[in-house]
Amino acid sequence: MLQFKSLSFGLIFIVIVFSGCFAQNSYRLDKPAVDKRVELLSIVFRLAGNDEYNRDHFKRYTDRIDRHFTPYRNHELIRFAKKMAEERGVNFDAVMFMAVHIDENLNPLVKFTDRIPEPRWDKKNADKFVKLLKQFYIDARCRQFFESNDSLYAEIGKRFLPVYESLDVNWYGSFYGREPTETFVIVNAPAAGGNNYGPSVNLPDGERKVYAIMGIWEVDDSGMAIFRKDAYLFTLVHEFNHSFVNSLIEKNEEAFKNNGERIFDQVKEKMYPQHYGNWKTVLYEALVRAAEIKYMLDHHFDRGIIQNVIRGEVEKGFLWIEKLVGELQKYSDNRTVYPTLERYMPELIKAYDGYANFVEKYEENIPHVVSINEFTNGDTDVSAGIKTITVNFDKPLAGKGYSIFLGNKGKDAFPKMGGITYSDDKKSVIMEVSLEKEKEYQLIMKGWNFKTADGIGIADYEINFQTK
Repeated sequence: MLQFKSLSFGLIFIVIVFSGCFAQNSYRLDKPAVDKRVELLSIVFRLAGNDEYNRDHFKRYTDRIDRHFTPYRNHELIRFAKKMAEERGVNFDAVMFMAVHIDENLNPLVKFTDRIPEPRWDKKNADKFVKLLKQFYIDARCRQFFESNDSLYAEIGKRFLPVYESLDVNWYGSFYGREPTETFVIVNAPAAGGNNYGPSVNLPDGERKVYAIMGIWEVDDSGMAIFRKDAYLFTLVHEFNHSFVNSLIEKNEEAFKNNGERIFDQVKEKMYPQHYGNWKTVLYEALVRAAEIKYMLDHHFDRGIIQNVIRGEVEKGFLWIEKLVGELQKYSDNRTVYPTLERYMPELIKAYDGYANFVEKYEENIPHVVSINEFTNGDTDVSAGIKTITVNFDKPLAGKGYSIFLGNKGKDAFPKMGGITYSDDKKSVIMEVSLEKEKEYQLIMKGWNFKTADGIGIADYEINFQTK
């Protein structure tokens, strides 16, 4: 049940009075809910024009925001927020760090400094923002807006429950070798533009709160939010890993720095669009993503799903992710020697010597197709009587599995396949086929399973031909 607390000057927040827990677990985690500090800051930076807070995945709600708040686009607060975004890069998570560093009365929970709530603000700007925010709350009738949407917020929380009930919070203590000292908080954030964030705050009494702020990026036919477990569970697992991982990298920053910079230099063009702008952030993300995959392995997720996740991370630039997952498995297999992941960090630091070398040589080690035995790719007079298609590479592959897909010509152009084998030297793939006369064929070989023993996949290779 939800209890509402009236606050000075009328700001209302949802306070959870029921703490959900999993029967098999000891760690208790509050049910997810909308946090109106998060909503307020999201709305402010939507009005300020930040692209990331102006995505309309959840139009049922964002239309309400626009109707109510458009008259206040020229408020002094909004002009100041726009200046902060343009001149100091206050966007994305910098906004959410401010949200979790203020209380229900919009006062700082901790004393602001040039690094708190987040370095992009600085103390002078943060103090001014909070002062203007209080006035905006009154002028823009924010209390009335939030009250008018209370039933919507309650429905969002209800719809998110199946995801919440699937999260095994106690895995973190087991895997990292220490019990969580943080308080985890899941926040539904309908105004966040479909993005997710993991800010945290260290309170004066020593408590540390770690947030998983979950945006909405899909709706049903009625326009109401949908939370698909496969997508949102992974995001929750990801965000909570940050609270354990970041400090481990920070404590060993100098030891990681050289290899981190070497790796970042190779992958930065893929990282910049994801807003990972330095080597340390990339190493945070890599270890968090590897831990997320380890969570999936420990909870017996389908191997095909796990491989899809690994392939996705490689495509995002985390080329060494599979090796990093393997290193975490070594740690798990030796817990008597390494009771905590922190104790294992010297081994992980050494492993990064190899990862940096691997990433630097990645491009030159990608296998490429050099020929097809039975015809030349693109031929239009191929005999329909051939029984195999033999594709030859310039480097040996691992020889385990295959990944062959339809092309844009569709299912009708895909040849009937029999067995698929590798040559003894693993430099050729032999596909048994049954072809028809006077027909166009197309197939695409991908590096998902066609990869070297070192884990480097082939570049996508499309085969087109026509029989006579």
